[in-house]
Amino acid sequence: MKQIIHKSMAMVMAIVVLLTTMSFTVDMHYCGDALVDFSFIQDVKTCGMEKAEPAKSCSNSMVSKKSCCSDEQLIIEGQEDLKQDFSQLTFEQQIFVASFAYSYISLFEGTESQEISFSDHSPPFIRRDLQVLHQTFLI
Repeated sequence: MKQIIHKSMAMVMAIVVLLTTMSFTVDMHYCGDALVDFSFIQDVKTCGMEKAEPAKSCSNSMVSKKSCCSDEQLIIEGQEDLKQDFSQLTFEQQIFVASFAYSYISLFEGTESQEISFSDHSPPFIRRDLQVLHQTFLI
């Protein structure tokens, strides 16, 4: 059971790293306010209305119809730098990391002496065994 949880958590973390580093683009085509088509891979299919030329019914050529269609492109950039460099830290942060690492490593060093300091002392005298007296036992 422990191996299954371990492997599934490793897969989840790998998928998270993959998704955060991946960049992708979403192309969308709107006709008016309605979404006609969207695509992740290739260009979107249009509704064909932007190709139709507006009819020139008036004599003024300066007036032209604005197309109701629009294309939008949503670009999502992935994370590029995954590993922070130690040289990018400030001097105070470098001192903190170095002193933390030194103190953490020194926690696991063994002691030189095998002397037991409390072997000469006798245990305290207990008048009554309170756990038996009150019938309270830790299980």
